[in-house]
Amino acid sequence: MSKGSVSREQTIERLRKAATAFSFSDDHTVADRVEELAELNPNHVFVYYLDKKTTYRAHNEIANRLANVLYKRGVRQGDRVALLMENRPEYFATWSGVAKLGAVTPLINSNIRGAALQHALLISEAHTLVVGAECLENLATIDLNVLSDWDIYVWDDPYQQVAPVALNLDCERLDDLLQDASKENPPRSLRAGRKIHDEFIYIYSSGTTGLPKACRVTHEKFLGAGEAHRALCDYTETDVYYAFMPLYHGASGLVVPSCAFATGGAVALRRRFSASEFWSDCRRYGVTGFQYIGEICRFLLNQPPRDDDKNHSVRAMHGGGLRKDVWEQFSVRFGIENVLEGYGATEANGAIMNVDNKIGSCGRIPYKEYSNARLVKYDLENDRHYTDENGFLIECGVDEVGEFIAEIRGEHGPQAFYGYTSVEATEKKILRNVFKHGDAWYRGGDLLKRDEDDYYYFVDRIGDTYRWKGENVSTVEVAEQLIGSADLESVNIYGVRVPGQEGRAGMAAIVMRPHQKFNGEKFYKQVSESLPRYAQPVFVRVMEEADVTEASLKLRKFFLQKEGYDYNSIADPLYIRDENNGTYAKLDADSLHRLDVLPFELHD
Repeated sequence: MSKGSVSREQTIERLRKAATAFSFSDDHTVADRVEELAELNPNHVFVYYLDKKTTYRAHNEIANRLANVLYKRGVRQGDRVALLMENRPEYFATWSGVAKLGAVTPLINSNIRGAALQHALLISEAHTLVVGAECLENLATIDLNVLSDWDIYVWDDPYQQVAPVALNLDCERLDDLLQDASKENPPRSLRAGRKIHDEFIYIYSSGTTGLPKACRVTHEKFLGAGEAHRALCDYTETDVYYAFMPLYHGASGLVVPSCAFATGGAVALRRRFSASEFWSDCRRYGVTGFQYIGEICRFLLNQPPRDDDKNHSVRAMHGGGLRKDVWEQFSVRFGIENVLEGYGATEANGAIMNVDNKIGSCGRIPYKEYSNARLVKYDLENDRHYTDENGFLIECGVDEVGEFIAEIRGEHGPQAFYGYTSVEATEKKILRNVFKHGDAWYRGGDLLKRDEDDYYYFVDRIGDTYRWKGENVSTVEVAEQLIGSADLESVNIYGVRVPGQEGRAGMAAIVMRPHQKFNGEKFYKQVSESLPRYAQPVFVRVMEEADVTEASLKLRKFFLQKEGYDYNSIADPLYIRDENNGTYAKLDADSLHRLDVLPFELHD
């Protein structure tokens, strides 16, 4: 039997196991699972944090105390209780306690401030807030009048010294209330009628293309994620899952604790990611699996090699955005063969996963009849889908780039689309009458392609791929060619409007490595040797640090595109491609005139 056929059989079997493993009853929620684990594994560690160990029994008891406090203060089934806190064990206890009342927990980004934080709170649909003392300073940056009718509970941070922040709001100290509350399970009748397909938490989108949206995550989606990873990775109660990214994000906040809930295993929790301490933590807590994003792996690979790089117990890693070159080097250096690269989104009703280590691929669909995912042809030049003579969309063939979509099947279940708190935002993600009248499909917003063996590969986000000089340019592919430079720490590629020109001109926002300075001639030589002429950036912006989302470390392009190459309003050094002199010259009125480029005009 060939290696390829073995991989195919393994793929189908693992996917079958993942699909059949999830068989909870209709009224089973996360709250029920919390109480089950406290009864089945009371003394088993649920969370390792610093030198503290929280057992499943202790976790359930603190969740009960919180639930009983909130119920006494008026929180009822269907209410929203927003959570603003950094990574610590109380984070899990909060959404567990809220779930015991049949209520929902919007997870607020603990790094944002001002208008962004105010926006996140206002779209949460909450009027109750649990805030960690470490985040009071963030809260002080908004217009506090918008919280005048909210109930606000401050949970002390016992793990680090936090300077007191006085707010002009009526807040209650949660620690005092918890001390006197019952640690017994609140009556299940308080959440009677709550179903597995009802909302559990809100996780906010990354906001790479504007203000974040609150994604509805059901109990089924949360519990199902853990069951799928348990089946795919053969996880058991002896496994330890490392959570080092923010818990308000889907990677650490959804996948990691759901793996623990599926198996009765443990979570090793860290306040913030540290590349230098990553493997020490893995050894310290006996970590066996973790959820990654591509940039994390690159940061780890950039650390100086050590003799003990392979001295750890990690046997599986799963996530997305891992570049092919990083993947190969990472697996060899750290000795991890089981890399489960996937493609999906928190709100998506369809996803794919590469379970047989096909380096570079984000997933596979060997038999389409078992999947609701498809690729459809997309017209980049006119920013719309191609259609046939009947007005229906057209599926992509081998090596054709198209948008990832997933059919919406039913009102409930893993292939339903629950969308966002905003009805308008939800409707924008739905395509109707795609292959037949009356069907509905979720829009992934990303461009992928597949090979003849049905392995899929990420290409770019729609809107990030741009057209210049009659050619389509993938920002991901351009960035991958440049990021290998020893001079560059970060490369963000995007297209900007140039008055009088069709399409968009390429622009690179770069961050230099420490002690390196931008050299126009050297950069010109690099892009000329590695990229076709139409893909070589016309403009360069040298930044002190990359503009990334706090949770997923995704490079933001939205505001950079709006600012373009307007040297009158941008403080960062700007450069323009000068072919006559083989360099990138300083961008100013003289160089624009000399190179016959019109001044930048702002576009919405």
